[in-house]
Amino acid sequence: MIAKSVRDLVGNTPLYEITSFDLPAGTRILAKLEWMNPGGSVKDRLGIQLVDAAIEQGHVTRGGTIIEPTAGNTGIGLALAAKKYDLQVICVVPEKFSQEKQTLMRALGATVVNTPTELDMQGAIDKAKELGQTIPNSYVPLQFENEENPVTYQRTLGPELMAELDHIDWFVAGCGSGGTFAGTAAFLKERLGTKGAIVEPEGSVLNGGPAGPHKTEGIGTAKWPSLVSRDLVDEIHTISDHDAFTKVHELAAREGLLVGSSAGAALAAALDIANRFPGSTIVTVFADSAERYLSQQIFEKVDETHA
Repeated sequence: MIAKSVRDLVGNTPLYEITSFDLPAGTRILAKLEWMNPGGSVKDRLGIQLVDAAIEQGHVTRGGTIIEPTAGNTGIGLALAAKKYDLQVICVVPEKFSQEKQTLMRALGATVVNTPTELDMQGAIDKAKELGQTIPNSYVPLQFENEENPVTYQRTLGPELMAELDHIDWFVAGCGSGGTFAGTAAFLKERLGTKGAIVEPEGSVLNGGPAGPHKTEGIGTAKWPSLVSRDLVDEIHTISDHDAFTKVHELAAREGLLVGSSAGAALAAALDIANRFPGSTIVTVFADSAERYLSQQIFEKVDETHA
């Protein structure tokens, strides 16, 4: 295939089988390598859907501005997708998130507006809404509430997985906005009877624990995501930073895969399911790569940096 647009390169990412970890007989863990998208993450898919829907539904016109609160990957996806319509992109990002992602957003032409770390993502959401009220011909898609978010994955990731595997017992995915999990799990549960497991870091509240800081980036939430129907969720896995980063290191050493911390958390959850449900086929998502988190010391000694 000769691509004529960066959009042509989004999706149909490799499905990779993890083979270097001890698994019960007949058990498989496979991961979608979403950093193979041109913008380097699973959120490239979402960027296209949000931008196209904004134009088609009349929320913004060519030459206008998209404003979005983001940890970074959605901002990168929006910046890629917006070029088709000559849209400007403003990404509102809490200061704590990786400098690499903020640099990439700027490289793609987006403006990055930082908000205080202590206000977490809610501070970024509030700032994005404020900007949306003052900038003409602008639109805040707000991935955390936008139904186009799960629709993205119902239309792309779910069908890709069903075309690649004839049965999937478990779908395991990190949960921030919840769109990747909700859309894919809904598609697979309806057609294949797949069970769904969401993954969160310690400091997220989905499993009833207290809200708090965590170093695992891109997943976690201070409240139940409005996009995630509880009937899609068969299990919730709360993974410590220590365990997530340990799995990041092990994937690099054993498989040669350089993944972000949310992928480490996803693998930790998938391994737990594998050991409790032998013979299962388990699919997960490696949302992005380790190169986005070098400034976050992703490859420092786990006990010193990520305990």
